[in-house]
Amino acid sequence: MSTLLPRIGRRRAVQAAVAAAVALGLLLWWLLPLGEKPPSGTIRFSTGTQAGVYHEYGERLRAELAKDMPDLKVELRPSAGSQENVRRVATGEADLTIAAADAVETYALEDGPGADRLRGVARLYDDYVQLVVPPDSDIESVADLRGKRVAIGLPHSGVRLIATQVLEAAGIDPEKDITPRSDGIDTGPKLLGRDLDAFFWSGGLPTGGLKDIAETSTFRFVPIDEDLVAKVHAQGGATRYYRATNMPESAYRTIQNGSTVPTMAVANVLVTRDDLDPRLAEWLTRTVLDSRDGIGAHVHSAQLVDVRTAIYTDPLPLHEGARRYYRSVKP
Repeated sequence: MSTLLPRIGRRRAVQAAVAAAVALGLLLWWLLPLGEKPPSGTIRFSTGTQAGVYHEYGERLRAELAKDMPDLKVELRPSAGSQENVRRVATGEADLTIAAADAVETYALEDGPGADRLRGVARLYDDYVQLVVPPDSDIESVADLRGKRVAIGLPHSGVRLIATQVLEAAGIDPEKDITPRSDGIDTGPKLLGRDLDAFFWSGGLPTGGLKDIAETSTFRFVPIDEDLVAKVHAQGGATRYYRATNMPESAYRTIQNGSTVPTMAVANVLVTRDDLDPRLAEWLTRTVLDSRDGIGAHVHSAQLVDVRTAIYTDPLPLHEGARRYYRSVKP
């Protein structure tokens, strides 16, 4: 009797362990595409200026993709920004990119080649419009930019698109009423106060190019209030993707000194084309969502990526592979 009981106990323990392993296997099978060989090949990722959030996010995402799909080569290709990114993917020059919703919509409204083939993978984070001036500047509003030297972003950038809308809403002709400069976040901060009186930037918070400057010098943000945002909306077109908001006081602590800054924001979308392999798109979407905390530890904006909102890629329909992923995790 004494030897039989331990045998029964051991048998039950083994049975319980097997049952637990089976349950764990089923759970992992449900959550992950185990048993499948990860997608391989090469994709071209159009990012942005190297001092901006797009490029930093691209670098971090490439590292995460390498963990999940070690045989997938991701080529990062810097760009001027959203408008160039959209065109590259639509015309087949790139396979993946990040772009602001207004740039995506503008490309479609202008009947850009391949616009109907663009698809969304995930809504990521918001870009905030940041109008920067020296701390002792007499510029207190967008209207005060008249007659000034103003950087409005690189040609074909999202910054150029949004800065033009803001200036026109304030009654300023970007070509006649200011001295427009094509500096972006790579060069604008260094020229401020010398060759520039102000510069526009639109990016995630905080943007490394500004955060680095804030550690060694100072500057000031010019507010973009709700009344001006309403005038931007009145221009129609892609302006419906802008929303009035406040830059949180934590974005650039040494600059804002505990104060928020009225401005406007626009959502960013991870964009691909309808011919991207659905299985690759599904794996890609999974990595984007699963790597949020890892990327977010370095790119603060990425902390806002969430499965509950990622599915809303307006103005683009979801790619079929991305749709498969969202269905698989639907509660």
